[in-house]
Amino acid sequence: MPFDYAVSALLTLFVVVDPVGLTPTFLAVTDGLPRTARRLVGVRASVIAGAILLGSALIGDWLLETLQISLAAFRIAGGLLLFSIASEMVFGVRIRREGEAAERAVEERVRNVAAFPLAIPLMAGPGAITATVLLAGHAHGNWLLIASLLVVIALVAASCVVAFFFAERISGLLGMTGNIVLSRLLGVLLAALAVQYVVDGVRAILSG
Repeated sequence: MPFDYAVSALLTLFVVVDPVGLTPTFLAVTDGLPRTARRLVGVRASVIAGAILLGSALIGDWLLETLQISLAAFRIAGGLLLFSIASEMVFGVRIRREGEAAERAVEERVRNVAAFPLAIPLMAGPGAITATVLLAGHAHGNWLLIASLLVVIALVAASCVVAFFFAERISGLLGMTGNIVLSRLLGVLLAALAVQYVVDGVRAILSG
């Protein structure tokens, strides 16, 4: 069902990209910039990440066929990778790593923080790319589902823009405890989705 597929895709990508959870990192890498420049960085990062995910959705299946990788094998590998990211979110490793990446970016004064570390690897990282390819594979060449996936990617990118625009308010409202709790909850949800990917992959191999 297109609606069910769209809801599943939106939930998966929103959890993996985690726009709200990225706000502390966004504030760190744009520290010292005027509000206008900070918002410009947020828009650029979202556009870059969205373009990467759109490309993954459109050519992901072709790339798998070219490399002769079955979708079932990719589902299992992708599920394991997503589970790894989920475990990092639950135990707080991802937050620390993103914070360290942000600190390095500020110290080295990276000219274009929109591309690195925001768009890559924090927004359109391995987890998000893997999830996008898996979702595109679930469409089975149905262009209506592919179109809904592209719309979902655009919505997630737009939600990142909104989160970055209100980053200071969101971070202040949630506080340190709120940010940690939200990350843990999203991590548990992502872990469940990752396990489902592995189960689907194993089932496809056994049935084949």
